[in-house]
Amino acid sequence: MNILNKMTMMLCIASTSLTICEAQVKNAKTETVKIYGNCGMCETTIETAGNIKKVAKVDWDKDTKMTVITYDSTKTNQDEILKRIALVGYDSDKFLAPDDVYNKLHGCCQYERVNKTAVVQKEVAGNLTSTQNQETTAEPKQDVNQLKAIFENYFALKDALVKADGNSASTIAKDLLSNISSVKMDKLSTEEHTVWMKVMKDLAFDAGNIEKVKDVVTQRNSFTSLSKNVYSLLKVSKQETTIYYQNCPMFNDGKGANWLSKESTIKNPYYGSQMISCGKTVETIK
Repeated sequence: MNILNKMTMMLCIASTSLTICEAQVKNAKTETVKIYGNCGMCETTIETAGNIKKVAKVDWDKDTKMTVITYDSTKTNQDEILKRIALVGYDSDKFLAPDDVYNKLHGCCQYERVNKTAVVQKEVAGNLTSTQNQETTAEPKQDVNQLKAIFENYFALKDALVKADGNSASTIAKDLLSNISSVKMDKLSTEEHTVWMKVMKDLAFDAGNIEKVKDVVTQRNSFTSLSKNVYSLLKVSKQETTIYYQNCPMFNDGKGANWLSKESTIKNPYYGSQMISCGKTVETIK
């Protein structure tokens, strides 16, 4: 089957699945772009990096290298999706992967870097006019703390659960969900980006569950795993103040649960006024 037929088939498949995808992604906008890669392993990495539940869906074809991207145009855009994919090692026609990330790809995944070669040739000729190429070949820089709003949402959510205020917790979780979708991954440090890729979907899942309900007991169950992932993220992000990682030994039928606080004083978000001082600090993060 030639490339033209492959592309035609890919577009046909994309069009038949578009209705299903749009049902999951609100304000859906669909575009087709080229992303370079080789194999099934590349496909998994590219789609995992690009996909965000109910926000963005990426379908990559390893034969044609063409990619159908469907996304919520009020929450993200094509550039943000392509940047995330570039940061895991895969060039597109707009953004190049950092060299050190590309070099760490498995041997079978190291595709021919057509666009990278073109940029190098221009540099040698002293005729590099695209500031975009200059920016995307450099190591991602952290201009502002992209995760600050997420941490602030988390601490506000913790305080709402301490007060057993399910309505406030739901509202804060909605803001948290929005801020998760707004993170500019190209602005994260290397360490933050690595952890973000692991926890991003789970953070959104737990925030979504807390937003959906007003029942504090249900919200507290989701807060357990949310706290675990925020802890992983906070550990690799610079903090302006000391943070306390605290533990309630009684929650979840005695299995225990952790949370993060800006205060050393124990204010238990899992039981509130019932057992406000139950727990202890297990780690101080400076």
